[in-house]
Amino acid sequence: MSLNHFLFLSAALFTIGVFGIFLNRRNMIIILMSIELILLSVNINFVAFSHYLGDVTGQIFTFFVMTVAAAEAAIGLAILVAFFRNRSTIDVEEIDSLKG
Repeated sequence: MSLNHFLFLSAALFTIGVFGIFLNRRNMIIILMSIELILLSVNINFVAFSHYLGDVTGQIFTFFVMTVAAAEAAIGLAILVAFFRNRSTIDVEEIDSLKG
């Protein structure tokens, strides 16, 4: 497979993630999954260019991005569970009610 195949896959995942964020303004879980898709597309780009250039720097950086993505998902879901316990909804439009 050539570099173009990986770049096309990454662009498709990035586009799906962006559309998931902008088209869905109601469900926080789908927004978090869309952010994860965007991070996945970035990781595919890092690994593809790393392999194409013969350098392992992109692959090492991918592990750091995966670590940050896992922490982001854990913290995001923890906030979402706490919000659901307090408000009994995960509607994004009601999150602004947490403002002081």
